[in-house]
Amino acid sequence: MTEAALAEPVVDLPSQAAVLRAVFEGADATALIQEQLDRLHADVTDAGAYITLSLLYQLIGQKENGLACQEAGLHYARIYRQPVEGTPLRLLTIVARGDLMTNTPVELMLEGQDVEVLRLYVDQLGGLAESVPEHDLALMAIGESDETRTILERLKDLDGRWPRPVLNEAGTVLELSRDRLWSKLAGIAGLFTPPTVRISGEALMAVARGERALDEVLPDGAFPLIVRPVGSHAGKGLARVEDAAELAAYLQEVQPQTAYISRFIDYASADGGYRKYRVAFLGGRPFLAHMAIGDHWMVHYLNAGMAESEAKRGEEAAAMAAFDQDFAARHAEAFAEMSARLGLDYFAIDCAETPQGELFLFEADNSMIVHALDPEALYPYKRPQMAKLFAAFAALLRSRAATA
Repeated sequence: MTEAALAEPVVDLPSQAAVLRAVFEGADATALIQEQLDRLHADVTDAGAYITLSLLYQLIGQKENGLACQEAGLHYARIYRQPVEGTPLRLLTIVARGDLMTNTPVELMLEGQDVEVLRLYVDQLGGLAESVPEHDLALMAIGESDETRTILERLKDLDGRWPRPVLNEAGTVLELSRDRLWSKLAGIAGLFTPPTVRISGEALMAVARGERALDEVLPDGAFPLIVRPVGSHAGKGLARVEDAAELAAYLQEVQPQTAYISRFIDYASADGGYRKYRVAFLGGRPFLAHMAIGDHWMVHYLNAGMAESEAKRGEEAAAMAAFDQDFAARHAEAFAEMSARLGLDYFAIDCAETPQGELFLFEADNSMIVHALDPEALYPYKRPQMAKLFAAFAALLRSRAATA
């Protein structure tokens, strides 16, 4: 692998954060899409227009159209650049085709930073360009999933073959699957991660019918269970089942080919609310990205009613202001040991606290979305917090680049 004159084109893209911000702030997505369609009308080979259309279509819920546009763009080019004026740090991200959850969203995390982001798309066989654009360091940005496992397996130990420093080695990313993660982190003092197993829908139906004992397939298995289809995100297909009859009904309705199962853990706070924290780790240091407070155990920021509740936003603002001295201090040992075992330069977790005060880990991932797109008028405390996180990310990149 060399940095050399490229046979493949490098296509410039507009700021992806700016595109996302425009849509989040109410811009007419139809008009933005038409702008890109007009570009394609003038030049059907305009790869940048296809990739921007892919993002826009996904933002309005047309995932299939978005992925089709991505495929069209990749037919013409595999290397894309988000240019920055001056002499910025150049970060090459190694990415895979897929939706917004497939790769580390670095363009959002580097908004306003003096860092130029390049994307190098690899195919399902893990193929890389013979030469790559000049850059200062690279990031394995591909997240763990069934669709990307083959790519990640083929890209193991890439840092030994790459001309520049590489963050997030592919082999470490593979360890983030839910069924591997809990065993990798087992035994960490102050960290609670219930056993999670991957099981076929057929085998799970055998449990529902009483043909197999639950504790035969899940260590310490007991109802109620949390069940989710493998590959699902944002709560799609995620359910709590109270007994074998509910499990059978769930399987008949959802029909997952494979699923992850674990015991349900009630992590409600003393006031009955459920608090979920998203924490980003940069070189081992934790930063609070958001805290959602919901009335239901399945908490997502968008369904927690944060925008409608001044009290919830006030609590989130206080949590961000006191994070280093409060939440991060309480769980410092667990955070440190978890970071050491995972061995990643960057990752994020979704977590909570149990009533007993333990850190309750839901998942860890290198492709969780971390952003500063929420309306500043409603969330004035978020921009300063995210600016601190983004600056730390840029500083981490500069530090690693300096080791070359």
